[in-house]
Amino acid sequence: MRKIDIFDTTLRDGEQSAGINLNTAEKIEIARQLERFGATIIESGFPAASPGDFDAVQRIAGTVKNSIVTGLARSVESDISAAWEALKGSEQPHVHIFLATSPIHMEHKLMKTPEQVIETAVASVKYAKQFFPLVQWSAEDASRSEPEFLARIIREVIKAGATTINLPDTVGYATPQEYGALFRYITENVVGIENVKLSAHCHNDLGMATANTLAAIENGATQIEGTINGIGERAGNVALEEIAVALHIRKQVYGVETDIHLKEIKRTSQLVSQLTGSIIQPNKAVVGKNAFAHESGIHQDGMLKNPLTYEIITPELIGDAKTELVLGKHSGRHAFKDRALKMGFELSDEKLKKAFVEFKKLADRKKVIVEDDLLVLLTDQQINDSEIPVYKLENVQVHYGTANIPTATVSAYQPNRELVTEAATGAGSVEAIFNTLERIVAGEVHILDYRVTSIGKGRDALGEAVINMTYDGETVTGRDVAQDVLEATAKAYLNTVNRQLVKAGQKVKVAVV
Repeated sequence: MRKIDIFDTTLRDGEQSAGINLNTAEKIEIARQLERFGATIIESGFPAASPGDFDAVQRIAGTVKNSIVTGLARSVESDISAAWEALKGSEQPHVHIFLATSPIHMEHKLMKTPEQVIETAVASVKYAKQFFPLVQWSAEDASRSEPEFLARIIREVIKAGATTINLPDTVGYATPQEYGALFRYITENVVGIENVKLSAHCHNDLGMATANTLAAIENGATQIEGTINGIGERAGNVALEEIAVALHIRKQVYGVETDIHLKEIKRTSQLVSQLTGSIIQPNKAVVGKNAFAHESGIHQDGMLKNPLTYEIITPELIGDAKTELVLGKHSGRHAFKDRALKMGFELSDEKLKKAFVEFKKLADRKKVIVEDDLLVLLTDQQINDSEIPVYKLENVQVHYGTANIPTATVSAYQPNRELVTEAATGAGSVEAIFNTLERIVAGEVHILDYRVTSIGKGRDALGEAVINMTYDGETVTGRDVAQDVLEATAKAYLNTVNRQLVKAGQKVKVAVV
């Protein structure tokens, strides 16, 4: 059976989504989970974009061992050199170079002739091959490129040493028939294409990313690129979990297999959603909360008689089986550590101690502790590796009544470790908290977006607050959790400010491939 490699670009193309700004610790945590998920290649960032991106790529390359780690580079020597410095310590050094090939991009963006584009592409691949054994070359906007020119430039970069050729539908313009035909044309008209991997990279602007990716597989693609939950610029990328499950459920149709561990899908999806602050729509295929919900009486009757009547995918397949009580208020430190290890967390003794303290606090207030709760607690400790002084919430108190003006009182430690207390009013409880925190935090804050969601089910479920703001002119998103949503809101506000304070360098987001 033909093998399809999975190229995950959640940490690069996915992070280009508006409002997403992952720090290095969060990127490492996602990369570790992507390794467990079974991604063949993990695109960990754009090393030349910023010191922060370089650091993240370098640290992921030194952490991940069972997946190939790659970084993006433009077709310039400085980008490729930066990628090499970040990736030279990885198990299999791999670089991803791109250059636009469509007439509109060559004329208006690159301002180069087709001959100059070929020359640039060949030179960049030859330069990369001096360092990297694995070189992927992408024809940006391939789906709007002239097929004859595309075949010509691909022949040349293969001669120069490219080991993977990527044909992106950069703006989500192609239809499945057109995209499949493009792959068929390249496989039939490029000498040597059988000696390299042929990759598909689809965006979802017209809602056809999944269909286009499957069409590419039917027509010769041996690698597909996408993101978890389909996050990405504009309407996003193809959702890898959809492709993995589709290839599994319809194996007789597609006749291919991957190394994806399907039981890791739910956890991978939840982690990416949690750390990026991107909510998964309820009716999202495979991982949405309604994916296995059946409300229609006819559907429910069929499910009771035989689940296969309406359920082609089972929750168990993607690791979404119902979770029972895993730990309780009387559970000890040993049981807590054992559960953390079984969930894939390798915390230091100090972080495990802190996580256990937070678990005990939650267990005193919450009747049932499920795996979703532990995932949040343990993840927060795993990614908390900053030693830079930040703001820390000590207490929040809100006075509210339908006939009274909402008032919030907040005590918090400032970066200089001084505890300050302020109070302010607002039109509602949340605005009162925001107005109070503005008096504590140094710098100009403007709230762009705010939302609260529950983690798990039940009246005592944890509440997660996500805030998108501009802080001193920089857009940043933060999140935090608590059993009380107003406490979660105050913690998320400070988390957002703190993220900007510890940011290693300004992240430059470049719309590519």
